[in-house]
Amino acid sequence: MTTRTQFHRFQQGERTLPFDDAEYETRLVNLRETMAAKGVDACVLTSMHNIGYYSGFLYCAFGRPYALVVTKQEVVTISAGIDAAQPWRRGFGDNIIYTDWERDNYWRAILSVTGTSKVVGYEMDHLTILQSEKLSAFLAPAALLDVSLDTMQQRMHKSTAELDLIRQGAAVADVGGYAIRDAIKPGIREIDVAMAGRDAMEIEIARRFPNAEYRDTWVWFQSGINTDGAHNPVTSRQLEHGDILSLNTFPMISGYYTALERTLFVGEVDDESRRIWEANVGAHEYGMSLLKPSVSCAEVTHKINDFFAERDLLQYRTFGYGHSFGVLSHYYGREAGLELREDIDTVLEPGMVISMEPMLTIPEGQAGAGGYREHDILIIDENGAENITGYPYGPDHNVIG
Repeated sequence: MTTRTQFHRFQQGERTLPFDDAEYETRLVNLRETMAAKGVDACVLTSMHNIGYYSGFLYCAFGRPYALVVTKQEVVTISAGIDAAQPWRRGFGDNIIYTDWERDNYWRAILSVTGTSKVVGYEMDHLTILQSEKLSAFLAPAALLDVSLDTMQQRMHKSTAELDLIRQGAAVADVGGYAIRDAIKPGIREIDVAMAGRDAMEIEIARRFPNAEYRDTWVWFQSGINTDGAHNPVTSRQLEHGDILSLNTFPMISGYYTALERTLFVGEVDDESRRIWEANVGAHEYGMSLLKPSVSCAEVTHKINDFFAERDLLQYRTFGYGHSFGVLSHYYGREAGLELREDIDTVLEPGMVISMEPMLTIPEGQAGAGGYREHDILIIDENGAENITGYPYGPDHNVIG
């Protein structure tokens, strides 16, 4: 009779990671220092961003749980049987596969690494109530300590290898932007323009990273009323002469997100729209000039608020003025401690990466109606910030046709 195991190991093929082993070893050293300072025996990380950051493996959940278990000596990804050896090939450290012959084999696999009665670090902002209850039932921890803030703060400071990857991502975003610009014309659908940008970026990513896995690169291309929200999905609306447009390219490289966002117009821009657009460009340029070491996110935000208030436009602001970059996606986590908002007091430091992206939305029925947004990516350095976005912004470049 065939014996059905609760979990097992299956390793085949060559291992290929986004970074070299030394990069992951350094990240784990830093995590273990945090664990030692907090008295944590084992971290059970469950979020896509933290598993990706510390191991390189990006899971595809499809309703199944995944984990990375880090102890003083071990680092083990916990993955579902449906993925076979792929998590091992694409992850740093050991890998254990849990089977679905029996409910909760996932937790039995984790238990095989952690043991019981340990101080367990977990992500309070990710673990569900159901899985929290199962953690307690199976691991019987001596204590539970949240490490989500500690790991986020570590991810906010980029290594040289990460900065190199982010620079390449920004260049790929520019490639998508130019492909979109070339596709714009009256009568074409949003979806057709978006596909042109996405295809160009995926081809460019495959050229630059021939050994990577390709997933999740996308475009939001919006026109007319659809520009009112930054995250509005693509539709089949046809572009019309005089339309306001919003170009948004998002290449994904091994879990690392970059972006390019620009306001454009089809054929011509009316006087009031130009006035608002130029004001938003002014805020964008002013905001970028503020990004430098020792300045807090809140300080930058208040100064841009003042800029808009002086022009009677602050009431049209839609969200904060920028955010961190690294291992993040529209599907999973972000570094919420590095966002340009009034309630974020984080002080900018060299090695951080942040966007500047002011947006104004003028309601339908008013002159200049639509959403205006520019977006550049900047790396904070010792002297200020390096802008790694190349695609031009403003009316002189982006009135198309």
